[in-house]
Amino acid sequence: MKRLIDILAPFVLLAVLLGIWEAACRILELPPYFLPPPSQVAGEIVTENALLFASAWNTLLMALKALVVASLLATGIAISVAMNQTMEKAVRPLAVALQVTPVVAIAPQVVIWAGLEHPDRAIIALATIVAFFPIFSGALTGLKASDRDLERLFDLYGATKWQRLWRLRIPSALPFLLEGHKVAGGLALIGAVVAEFVAGSGGAQGLAWRILEASNRLQTAKSFAAVIILAIMGAVLYAALSYGEKAILKRLRGS
Repeated sequence: MKRLIDILAPFVLLAVLLGIWEAACRILELPPYFLPPPSQVAGEIVTENALLFASAWNTLLMALKALVVASLLATGIAISVAMNQTMEKAVRPLAVALQVTPVVAIAPQVVIWAGLEHPDRAIIALATIVAFFPIFSGALTGLKASDRDLERLFDLYGATKWQRLWRLRIPSALPFLLEGHKVAGGLALIGAVVAEFVAGSGGAQGLAWRILEASNRLQTAKSFAAVIILAIMGAVLYAALSYGEKAILKRLRGS
């Protein structure tokens, strides 16, 4: 019974909040362009489902591509850095500086470099930048968090640097690396949307463009519909990455 309550609790809260929103719009007689009621937003999702879901797929595809690129770059650099302390001291400040630099500040230049006729390249590049640091930081922390007793055991058996890396440090870093990917997945999606806003082009045909298009036409219900689909997509992506994390760790512990 308690498990059922735990499962239903967020849905009940969501229903209450939507009910308050709907009632407020009707009682206060708010104009739809200012704040549409949830029923109108739901109707927009139904009537514009083909367009909105096609745009959602474009945004998700760009975010996933960025996540893959960020994963390969961040993991590869983290492994290289973990093998050399001097390189770590050189690379870490640059990685931190890249992380704290607002993506909107460099987006216009990246759009120019990628070519105005290829906005998707700029969006993937910018989303990759946003997703890079959590994976890099998680991988680097994990590679340096191996058990000290096992490190001494590897010393005792005369293990080479590469044997130590592949047989001890990478397995030890896996939980940190997976956690970094969970964070980076959401950031890649955010980065893709922000980059598409900055690009200001309909070439990518993602959800951000639908939001811009609807806002410029005062189609607030359509704009809300795109935001809701984006939120659901982010939640599903996070849930998928969490499930993958649990499955991989369970298999690792079993082996």
